Amino acid sequence: MNRKKIIIGTLIVVLAAALIGANLYFKRETGVEVQVEKVLKRDLEAIVSASGKIRAMTTVNISANTMGRVTKLAVEEGDRVKKGQFLLEIDPRSWRTQVERGEAGLSAQKVAVEQAKTAVESAKSSLKLAQDTYKRQQDLWKDQLTTREALDRAENDVRLRERDVESRQAEITMQTTRIRQNTADLDTAKYNLGQVSIDSPIDGIVTRRNIELGENVMIGTMNNAGTVLLTVADLSVIEAELEVDETDIPNVKVGQMAKVTIDAIPDKTFAAKVTEVGTARSRPRRRPVRRPSTSRSSSRSRTRSWRCGRASPARRTSRPPPARMSSRSRSRPPPCGSSSLTTRATRCGSRRPTRRSRAGRDP
Repeated sequence: MNRKKIIIGTLIVVLAAALIGANLYFKRETGVEVQVEKVLKRDLEAIVSASGKIRAMTTVNISANTMGRVTKLAVEEGDRVKKGQFLLEIDPRSWRTQVERGEAGLSAQKVAVEQAKTAVESAKSSLKLAQDTYKRQQDLWKDQLTTREALDRAENDVRLRERDVESRQAEITMQTTRIRQNTADLDTAKYNLGQVSIDSPIDGIVTRRNIELGENVMIGTMNNAGTVLLTVADLSVIEAELEVDETDIPNVKVGQMAKVTIDAIPDKTFAAKVTEVGTARSRPRRRPVRRPSTSRSSSRSRTRSWRCGRASPARRTSRPPPARMSSRSRSRPPPCGSSSLTTRATRCGSRRPTRRSRAGRDP
């Protein structure tokens, strides 16, 4: 009986102690959490974070140099192409007709030149005959065996034959000039005929196709851009253009290592390297500055590059996915505060004092 009472009393005491301990635990004031680290001599690191967009380092927009209708189309979006591979063809009939017309005109000019050369030889023979006749008339005139009229006629005949030879030679020069002109026109027509067939300028992937079979192609002018038919991108090297805050730009240097994460691949981090840092700030409601800070990285056997640039974070696009980069550099801690090991380069804000009204107060 006494043993049972002792056990019950012990349980009551333990329960009361537990209640008192719990009450004191929940009523205590929570202190400020701090990071504790052993004091050592180390270099402080500033982490610069930025967001932007991903794009291929080499992108080629293919436009046409001639107008016409697309008669052949050999690729689709997403197809992998090689350099020199046939992509599309524009109707070549008009340019082929011009080439044939130019070849025919050139052949006619060559025949005309041959005829002019034959006429020059004939004119030279007539000139030689007239000169011999004039010489005989001069000899007869010395012996008083001919009239003055015959001598003057022979002299005029020589002059006419000389003018005829000069005229024939000038005609040859003119026909030769026409041949050079027709040759240049023919070369231009052949060049334009070669432009109707468009081949891939690089190895890559067709990322966009803006033309369909049978559509007409327009070329660009001074005020209007031409039709972009295809876009081929080399995805073996990728760039990330990121906008960095102006207070963090001094901490970003070319050659620094960086880490890039993509929203489309959240579980993977790509090692990158800063290759270019822009010097101009980005302006709102305008196109991004094309001199951004750049970083490059390599993944397995395929080299990738990430470009830190001036893309505005307020604009969201479905393609390409945004990227984030953090670059580590040795620098002094920012004036707004720092931890024991790592500091984040953030902009210290300041609050403007409120203006108080003096209305209703005594001076």
